[in-house]
Amino acid sequence: MPAILTFPRPSVSAVIDKQRYAERRQRFLEQLGGAAAVIPAASLVTHHADCEWPFRQDSDFWYLTGFDEPDAVALLLPHRPEGERFVLFVHPREAGAEVWTGRRWGCEGAVEHFGAQIAHPRDELEERLPEYLKGAEGIAFRVGRHAAVEPLVLRAWADQLDRAPRSGAAALGLVAPCPLLHRLRLRKEPQELERLREACRISAEAHELARAAVAPGMGERQLQALIEQHFLAAGARGPAYSSIVAGGDNACVLHYIANSDVLQDGDLLLIDAGCSLPDYYNGDITRSFPINGRFTGEQRALYELVLAAQERAIEAVRPGVSAEHVHQTALQVLVEGLLELGLLVGEADAIIEQGAYRHLYMHRTGHWLGLDVHDVGAYRLGEHPVELEPGMVLTVEPGLYVSDRLPVPEGQPAIEECWKGIGIRIEDDVAVTAMGREVLTAAALKSTAAMER
Repeated sequence: MPAILTFPRPSVSAVIDKQRYAERRQRFLEQLGGAAAVIPAASLVTHHADCEWPFRQDSDFWYLTGFDEPDAVALLLPHRPEGERFVLFVHPREAGAEVWTGRRWGCEGAVEHFGAQIAHPRDELEERLPEYLKGAEGIAFRVGRHAAVEPLVLRAWADQLDRAPRSGAAALGLVAPCPLLHRLRLRKEPQELERLREACRISAEAHELARAAVAPGMGERQLQALIEQHFLAAGARGPAYSSIVAGGDNACVLHYIANSDVLQDGDLLLIDAGCSLPDYYNGDITRSFPINGRFTGEQRALYELVLAAQERAIEAVRPGVSAEHVHQTALQVLVEGLLELGLLVGEADAIIEQGAYRHLYMHRTGHWLGLDVHDVGAYRLGEHPVELEPGMVLTVEPGLYVSDRLPVPEGQPAIEECWKGIGIRIEDDVAVTAMGREVLTAAALKSTAAMER
């Protein structure tokens, strides 16, 4: 087949409100002080030979611009006069290239549809960047990630430093824009919450379809296809991450993505899957249920324990507490329940302090969610956990994974065969509200009764 470079092409009607992006840029400019920010877009990445992976825009670049083409560069310049503070460098319109890859917005589209005050062809960045950075007190740029742009930024800064003895001016340092941007991204705007609700709605529908369809003898990949077909049919870009469809003992592998086995009668099935919308907002849901529609005694006992831990942890989500508090809430329930079942022995507090539960529960209870599935934002500021605020969105996903993969800690009981091969995780996406919380993924059922048929 001919060599084809592909990336998604939004229609003009799909471009998000320019004003929203302008407001984000203004907040970012205020945070920058006198530093000039250089924010590159993502580039196409080779899959094999001359074929590229589907293009996925850099989330920071997208957050500030909404521009969905590769290799662009955004300059945010608080030291420049009004009308020169948002500059985009983009690939220009070019018929020879567009016949292969599709229509480009070009410089004119960057100004008209994306709010750039000035736009230049991408190949002029090297020539024009030094002038745009002149007079900035610092340069905000993420080093080590953008191989094509980094030498241009460093050269422009080095030239300023070389001229400083004569000119008396140069950017004082190179700083990372990430902490500033990621603090902004951590608290979702009302429109962002609406997009997350939509991603969660589509994701929940797919989980319900998969649970209704499952039967012994099906292939894990058949269910993956059903889930991801629904994502596409419902208008999503596709899966937000590699879907996990893990029958039986495969569920004890946290990031199992082979999805190549046949589902066995009597096993549980764990599905961890969510969609990504065209504007990159994501859903992330995990459900676990019996393949044949009926729990065994051991499966039911562990499922009800994980569900109780998850429900208690969700109830703990509210302004003023931390993600660490949510995790500890789930962990306490899990450890106390494992003690009752005889899978752990001792005192709950001591087991938690020693980590003697980690052969059964080895991950945290959640993560931020937004433009990235594991979204940006600090969990701690030094010694202090970050407190939850309205607009933050996090997953709540405790689990238990009973297998021989990890050694049993000294002093804990050997695992009986009847428990082995049971892997359970229950995950919902939860937005922090002024009054407490909103479970965005509630349409995906999870009660014990709903998991049976």
